[in-house]
Amino acid sequence: MGVTRLKRKDRRNKTVSRLEVQFLKLGRNLENGSRSKESAKSQIAKNNAVLAQLEGKK
Repeated sequence: MGVTRLKRKDRRNKTVSRLEVQFLKLGRNLENGSRSKESAKSQIAKNNAVLAQLEGKK
């Protein structure tokens, strides 16, 4: 039996879902307190800043 290749759409869905899980894990590991304060340089913080800026323009 041969190895089946995923179609482009399925490969993309696989990658996107993996990244979504990773993103959710990063976001949920934050706890109240100084040690777990998210870095201002982190990509999540940058994304949130851009999203907030876009929301303000609407």
